[in-house]
Amino acid sequence: MQVVESGGGLVQPGGSLRLSCAASGFTASDNLIQWFRQVPGNERLPVVGLDSMNSMLHYKGFTGGRFTVSRDNAKNTVYLQMNNLTPENTAVYYCRAHIRETIIWGKGTLVTVSS
Repeated sequence: MQVVESGGGLVQPGGSLRLSCAASGFTASDNLIQWFRQVPGNERLPVVGLDSMNSMLHYKGFTGGRFTVSRDNAKNTVYLQMNNLTPENTAVYYCRAHIRETIIWGKGTLVTVSS
C-alpha cells in the first residue's frame, strides 16, 4: 500500500495548483485521506481531509475557502485544489492515508509560491 503525491511546483502569488495523491494497494474512497503541510524547521500540520463519506474535514492548517479537496474514485486519487496562493503557502505538502490501524505517508511534493 502506498500514496504518491504530485503536482507541486513554482507558482506566482495569486496562482493555483492542484496536487494529486494517487493511492495504490487500497481503495482511497474507503478510508480517510488527509493533506498536511510542512515548512522546514516547523512541525507538519494537517490542512484538510476527505473521509469515506466524502465529507471534507478542516484542520488547523486550513486556509479557508481557497483550498478544496476532492476525489476521483476511478483513478483512486485524491486532489487538493489550492487557489489564490500566497508566499505563506510555500511548504512541502504530504498526503496521508489512515487505513484502519495503519498510517501511510507519501514522500511529499514541494509547493513554492514566489514572484
